[in-house]
Amino acid sequence: MSETPAPGYRAPSGPVRNMVWVPGGSFLMGSEDFYPEERPVRRVEADGFWMDEHLVTVAEFRRFVKATGYVTVAERPLDPGHYPGADPDLLHPGSLVFHQPSRPVDLRDVTQWWRYTPGASWRHPAGPGSTLDGLDRHPVTHVAAEDADAYAAWAGKELPTEAEWEFAARGGLDGAAFTWGDDPAPRGRVMANTWQGEFPWQNLKTGRWRRTTPVKTFPANGFGRTGPALNQLGTLAALRRRDRQHQARGQAAGGSFIPSGRCRFAPVHGEMAGGGDGPDGGVQVMLRGLPGGWVVGR
Repeated sequence: MSETPAPGYRAPSGPVRNMVWVPGGSFLMGSEDFYPEERPVRRVEADGFWMDEHLVTVAEFRRFVKATGYVTVAERPLDPGHYPGADPDLLHPGSLVFHQPSRPVDLRDVTQWWRYTPGASWRHPAGPGSTLDGLDRHPVTHVAAEDADAYAAWAGKELPTEAEWEFAARGGLDGAAFTWGDDPAPRGRVMANTWQGEFPWQNLKTGRWRRTTPVKTFPANGFGRTGPALNQLGTLAALRRRDRQHQARGQAAGGSFIPSGRCRFAPVHGEMAGGGDGPDGGVQVMLRGLPGGWVVGR
């Protein structure tokens, strides 16, 4: 993201496989209506870039692991030195898994629905005993920032910044509440994998998929991206917020929210190893335009 395009900036000469071109432009980033961290609304200029047309799938992440032998954060043994005073018998690798309560709960206490589950990982998204059967085209989950960086580097790509992600998610709809407009369900049509019912105890969702859904299940936005409205412990490049004059942190940042279809990414402060397994989640990577040419990954 920058105020003006870089010298030598030019449009791409041809398509990149399984990616969509997000043209440069100006947009209103943020919102005054929802979470405080989304404020203030400010205008941001974006250079053009390529972005994956959908979230990284289980099948794609499996190819990365097979090719590199990579072990995700959620699968690695925990260092007792990082948890002084903890019972060593409790220090087992794992990740957060969504558990639906049976009754209304205090929404200020996320432990009412998120539980640290030893053995949960991208291979076992619901915990020990769960499998990836039938999930090849679903977004990969339980992926920490470090894991997403490793995948992106292997693919010859990189993670988008918060501003880049929001610009691509909006699909050209400046200021809209949702990635498809302002109507949450135009003509009664469900446009994203959103929670239906009273969160988190009442799930009125019908159909086969109660958690994640296959990529391309829902309509693409104006830039051709599918699934830009997410529920995830997802990863973006450092929340540089260059438009806010914040200093880069030099690391990826995680965020989590139950899918509402809105264009914003709600950051979570603190460390959370691994990703969530609520409805929809994952990683999306991009290719950034460089002066005089374009970087193309495999």
